[in-house]
Amino acid sequence: MKQVPFIAVEGPIGAGKTTLAAMLANRLGFPVVKEIVEENPFIESFYENMEDWSFQLEMFFLCSRYKQLTHTVNGYIGKGQPVISDYHMYKNLIFSERTLHGVERDKYRQIYQVLTGDLPRPNVIIYIRASLDTLLQRIARRGRPFEEGMDPAYLKQLIEDYDAAMGKLSAGTDGSSTVLLTIDGDEVDFVKNEEQFETIASQIKELVYESI
Repeated sequence: MKQVPFIAVEGPIGAGKTTLAAMLANRLGFPVVKEIVEENPFIESFYENMEDWSFQLEMFFLCSRYKQLTHTVNGYIGKGQPVISDYHMYKNLIFSERTLHGVERDKYRQIYQVLTGDLPRPNVIIYIRASLDTLLQRIARRGRPFEEGMDPAYLKQLIEDYDAAMGKLSAGTDGSSTVLLTIDGDEVDFVKNEEQFETIASQIKELVYESI
């Protein structure tokens, strides 16, 4: 029996996840689930002082994403409706393993395991992989005030962390069966180049209807 398609678009900050997820949802006729970012009340404080505000920030993201996956995504999948999300729940570990330390990180890991144990996992991941220069340009272009002072070293480390995480997810180490499609964000401009976007959409359509 085929699985109901659950597609997650992932990549570091500035990769274009939300944009691509929305474009694909519109092209394929699937509902889209977008993560809460700017609504996080701790995000500005976090970028000003990561050490003091990391735990609050990560817990807000974890709980908001948990709620979305529990109610929204489960609701679609339960009805046999394919869905696209602009994040994978695993991103909570990608970020928290970098921002949290000691007792706070241990507590967070425990809470993460409790909350995510029975959540639906994407069976297709679109990974937008891009260089530091490309990400910085896109972050500057979208002009979020709280991202203006972002340390490039932090973003560079996230790129490495994402590469490692996507390798784990594609290998099924989280217990899921996942197809990984990697997009070169330095070479592919799915917003400005319609042909490149259609290529991505065709690949996803093929995966959704033939491989899952």
